[in-house]
This record gives sequence, C-alpha cells and structure tokens, in this order.
Amino acid sequence: MKITVIGTGYVGLVTGTCFSETGIQVTCVDIDEEKVNKLKNGIIPIYEPGLDVLFDRNIRDKRLLFTTSLEEGMENAEVVFLALPTPPGQDGSADLKYILQVADDIGPLLKKYTIIVDKSTVPVGTAQKVIERIGRNTEVEFDVVSNPEFLREGVAVEDFMKPDRVVIGTESERAKKIMNNLYGPLVRQGNPIIYMDLKSAELTKYAANAFLATKITFMNEIANLCELVGADVDMVRRGIGTDSRIGKRFLFAGIGYGGSCFPKDVQALSRSADEVNYEFKILNAVIDINNRQKVKLIQRISEYFNHDLKGRTFAMWGLAFKPYTDDIREAPAIDNIHQLLESGARVKAYDPEAMENVRKLFGDKIELVEEEYTALDQADALMIMTEWPVFRTPEFNLMKTKMKNPLIFDGRNLYDPDVMKENGFNYISIGRKEIYV
Repeated sequence: MKITVIGTGYVGLVTGTCFSETGIQVTCVDIDEEKVNKLKNGIIPIYEPGLDVLFDRNIRDKRLLFTTSLEEGMENAEVVFLALPTPPGQDGSADLKYILQVADDIGPLLKKYTIIVDKSTVPVGTAQKVIERIGRNTEVEFDVVSNPEFLREGVAVEDFMKPDRVVIGTESERAKKIMNNLYGPLVRQGNPIIYMDLKSAELTKYAANAFLATKITFMNEIANLCELVGADVDMVRRGIGTDSRIGKRFLFAGIGYGGSCFPKDVQALSRSADEVNYEFKILNAVIDINNRQKVKLIQRISEYFNHDLKGRTFAMWGLAFKPYTDDIREAPAIDNIHQLLESGARVKAYDPEAMENVRKLFGDKIELVEEEYTALDQADALMIMTEWPVFRTPEFNLMKTKMKNPLIFDGRNLYDPDVMKENGFNYISIGRKEIYV
C-alpha cells in the first residue's frame, strides 16, 4: 500500500513516520522547501520521544519519503491524509483555508479511486466541504473519510502505534475495507476501530478534548476553593480519583492547560455552538477560568512582594506547556513571562527542550541558561511552570545557597509542603497549605 500525508507538522510527521513503520510506503508533502530538505537529510524539526528511531529507520529503508510536489506525492497513492493546520481565527473558529486549498488542488490530480482522509481537527461539516471542493475538479471516484487523531505530545509514538481506539467517519464500505487494512497492524491487541458517520467523527475529537479540558479546569476550581477553606487539593484528588466513574487522570491541579490542542479545540467547539445559536455555557466558563488560572502565580507573587516586582529576578523552571515536548504554544510560562517583563522584573529560565523556541519569541528580553541551578543565581524566587521529572528531586541545600530568598512558587505542585518546611523554604503551591519559615 502507498499513502500520502500532506503536511509535515506535528500530526503529519508522526502519522507518516508511524505508518511507514508498519511497512507502508509513505510520501509526505509540504510546501516549505527548507523543512523538506531538512527532513530528507534526517533532521526532525520537532522533539518527540521515540520518533527519531522510527524516522531514521524508515528514511534509511526508503519507506518514508518527502517532497514539495503535490503531484509527485500523490502518484499511485491509495489514501491521502490531510494533516494541515487549522489555526483559530479572530473569533476562535477553526480556519479551514489550508485544507480547502489543498482540496481544490487534489481534484485534478486524481487518476483512480482514492480515499481522502481528514486527519486535522476540523469542525462538523468540513468533510462535506472537502467533498464539494474536490468534486468540482474531477470525475474520478473518491471518498472522504474523517479520522481524527488522539495523540498526546510526549507519548505520541506510543499513542499511534498502540491506540486506545481508532475513530473513522465514513459510510462507504469500500473505504472501510481499505482503512481496516491500513490500521489493522495497530489494533492487533483488540482495541476497537469505531466506525461512525462523518459528522459524528468530526465532533468526537472536539468533544474528547473539551471534556478533558473541563476536567482539568474543574480541579483547578476545586484547588482555588481549597485555598479559601483550608483543604488540600491533593487529598481531594485522591478521594475522588479512586471512583471508577471519575478516574485518576487529568485531576492534578495547577496553572491551567496549554498546548496546540486544548485551547484551540475548546474555543472552536464553543464557536461551532454559537453558529447554531447554542450557548455552550460550560465551555465558555472553562475558557475564562483557564485564562485566569494560567497567571495565578503572578497574582500570588505580586501580593508577596507588595505589588512591586520592578528590578526583581525570577528563576523559572519549565517553559514547555507539558513535559517531554518542546511545544510552547499556549504554555502558561509564556503568559507569565510577558507579565513579569511588563512589571519590570527579570527572568532567568531553563527547560530541557523548549528554550530555542522561547528564544525565538523573546530574544534577549529574558536570560536562558543551560542548567536549572544556574537560573537560581541571585533569584528573588523560583517559579515552577512545567513538571519535568528532572525538577522533582532537586538539591534543596544547593538551591538555598544560590537564591536571594528560599522562596518557591510551584505551579505544578511538585513538592510536599512538609518537606519544603523541613528544608527551610517558603513555599506557595496550588490548592494546598502555604509554608512560611
């Protein structure tokens, strides 16, 4: 089988590489000539654990190819995946211009029956638009399938190779048979391929991400209440997480969600509801609460320093929106850096993978250091923004010798408050008791 993946962003590159690992010949198409040349030369533009091993092997074995030519890329392809950006527009709705442009371009290139797969996260009705745009320019038979991705950054390779489920929207028996052959090697352990109509498949991805974002936001609201009533959000989390109806995942309180999916998808689903005159009150609240939660530490810091941050130095551990990625899209660290700079403070930051992306954004406005303890030199306080494992068991005595004040604002609740008291730190976290020594 030969397939084509149009778009070599995060989803496209993982999809193409992982399919090639199953023995399929994959051609990835992108209009960015510089990126394509780097990929041809074995340079991966994103950080994703485990992807490099599969990428190198399949490049070497010539199962994974790259081109800037759509015509070349689609030659003899049975299945064409659209893995293109759907950025939020000014009103929060998904911008489909890239997908629809490619749909226009695909039509004249079809020479035989082909399945066009919407892999990007798209609002309900997008598949029908793609069908109409392709159909304008061809008489060749084709099917459009909705196949949303459920990849978690940091474990995307595992998620793709061993999916919990595969969702496919189509009512074509011919397309079902080919998609079964395509995904068969990935679901041999019995995890389901779930078939449904196009619109339901399109909505499924938004519903999944919106639900998880809501779960995170609910726990952050519980944490905020804990601070006011003297409860401990970690105890509450354990108390409810053992309920099988609720589950243990996505219950950790912190400074909000970020990344490329949750913020964009929650906004897009809310906007889709607006378009049919439905007020999605829960999602609107989730958006508002998360925006406030992301800068919660700034409020606590400002109060601690009597609302005067000018000239103070803040160390920051973690810049990516989550561990095991270099992705800083909608990362809480970015919002906090902006506010600290506006307040006249200095920022010294470290992240295991995301610093180059932050450097492109801020230039020399902040100091990026090559080792986490260097960020602490003469710092008025440490802010923990990402729960990288390397931050979990630091040398507390060394930290105290470097900092002006033994003061930590922990946005990810990495440490036990009692341990921080024993080590002589003033420690302020999310939804738990504050420690002052």
